Amino acid sequence: MDLRKALIAERTEQADLLAGLRPDQWDAPTLCEGWRVREVVAHLTMPFRASLGRTMLDLAKARGDFNRMADTTARHDALQLSAADLLACMRQNIDHRWKPPGGGTHGALAHQVIHGLDVTVGLGLDRRVPPERVALVLTGMKPRNIKFFGTELDGLQLQATDVNWTHGTGTPVRGSAQDLLLFVCGRRLPPGRLSGTESP
Repeated sequence: MDLRKALIAERTEQADLLAGLRPDQWDAPTLCEGWRVREVVAHLTMPFRASLGRTMLDLAKARGDFNRMADTTARHDALQLSAADLLACMRQNIDHRWKPPGGGTHGALAHQVIHGLDVTVGLGLDRRVPPERVALVLTGMKPRNIKFFGTELDGLQLQATDVNWTHGTGTPVRGSAQDLLLFVCGRRLPPGRLSGTESP
């Protein structure tokens, strides 16, 4: 599957899902600790709205800490923009060519898929990202990407039940590709989503 087509499809499907959320769901918590749906969507759309100058200024204010900058910016933008504003920004930028520094189109797809799952799993919605799309994210992750999340994977073999993907050696941990992706990213999953271990 083509990465670019997968990215456009993921953004389109997420926008359609967001359009159907109730107002209270926009203020509901997600798997991103401390972020409601509106903060996650503000973060997803930030690259479409922020100039390089603003990003560098915000990063300087955060003393070079990207995670701190992302958190501060998402919270600020979520206060300034309505749910309708955030949704419109998503829709208007379905085919935007933003790529995270050093991440390329794969990084953009991973960013979209992971945060989309933060929303849907956090809300308890039954949306399943097409397994082949999640497989693109998993197979493209390099050791440095996995290390970024800080999840302890030593002694575990992750085994997807819906696509042909495994990672590591050791005690088997089985689940859908999207649940394993969230596990790798350090998210706390609802009980029973994985076999072989508890989520972080």
